[in-house]
Amino acid sequence: MTTLTSLDQARRIADLAQEKLARDVVILDMRPVCSYTDYFVVCTGNNPRQAKAIYDEVREKMKREGASVPRHVHGERDASWILADYLDVVLHVFTPEARAYYRLEELWGDVPSVEVAATAR
Repeated sequence: MTTLTSLDQARRIADLAQEKLARDVVILDMRPVCSYTDYFVVCTGNNPRQAKAIYDEVREKMKREGASVPRHVHGERDASWILADYLDVVLHVFTPEARAYYRLEELWGDVPSVEVAATAR
């Protein structure tokens, strides 16, 4: 079992999402305002099918690497907003419409964000 820090786990999840062509990937440092998680990874797929593919890629590779599996997952069926709870990191995969509607970055606008390295395509 690979032991990653919560920041390493957030960065790995962000990298995997980008490998599946997720857009606008952001890591929010939730530690100053949240007791239930350290980081949010927020990203966008072009449509529900791509959002589901992004989530599936993250889940499968994280599991295969022995890093982690999500404890809870919500929204897989509709796939406009998939929330995967990895305890220290919560992944949010949105469609463009759902991300614009829920505006998590605005809701948590006070929290610091962590720079996400662009993946070579």
